[in-house]
Amino acid sequence: MQAIILAGGLGERLRPFTADRPKTMVEVAGVPILAYQIAWLRASGVTRFIISCGYRHEVIQDRFGNGEEFGVQIEYAIEREKLGTGGGLKLALGAADASDPFLLATNGDILTDMDIASLVDLHAASENLATISLTQLQSPYGIVDSDDDHKVTAFHEKPLLPYWLSAGVYVLSPAIRELLPDKGDHERSTFPRIAAEGKLSAYKTKAYWRAVDTAKDLSDAETELTEKPLPHV
Repeated sequence: MQAIILAGGLGERLRPFTADRPKTMVEVAGVPILAYQIAWLRASGVTRFIISCGYRHEVIQDRFGNGEEFGVQIEYAIEREKLGTGGGLKLALGAADASDPFLLATNGDILTDMDIASLVDLHAASENLATISLTQLQSPYGIVDSDDDHKVTAFHEKPLLPYWLSAGVYVLSPAIRELLPDKGDHERSTFPRIAAEGKLSAYKTKAYWRAVDTAKDLSDAETELTEKPLPHV
């Protein structure tokens, strides 16, 4: 199986950690985010990676090379100008083996131990153009309940909310490439379009998931993975 990792972001909200490296090379508990992703996907049967990168791409290439050290094959789709996630995905799909019935794609700034086999199985059964993974939204704050008499009745520390957000991990059929933008965000263009046509599936997961966008996210991820390391690393 092959996978695309979208690693072209500037990581501006993670400054100064991204001053000399792309966001995917920021370390969590001493390990680059990208290394977590490769280990996770390799354990799920992925043997070929296409890394879509731009800003400071040489840092990724110097560290991971052709993937031989990690027991996988790695190729690079390098953005010569800023393309956005949709454009970067389209560029990388051009380097993928189109003979495969589908392939994985993931945002390069997430940490997870999501079950890839179940995600792929759902997509294969749906025959849709894409399947996106969803994770339950957790409140970043404590929630307080009160009654009609203005009395506090309960406290809930950062509870899970009844909403789901895109976890940034997808299974794609090759035909979707023609529907992706040359520049821009596929989650704002392509995915709403195919959803309206009934060609987008959803896979809900309660696996560990953490997006690393800010210094606070980085600190929280450090704490979480120190207390409970991911099984594939």
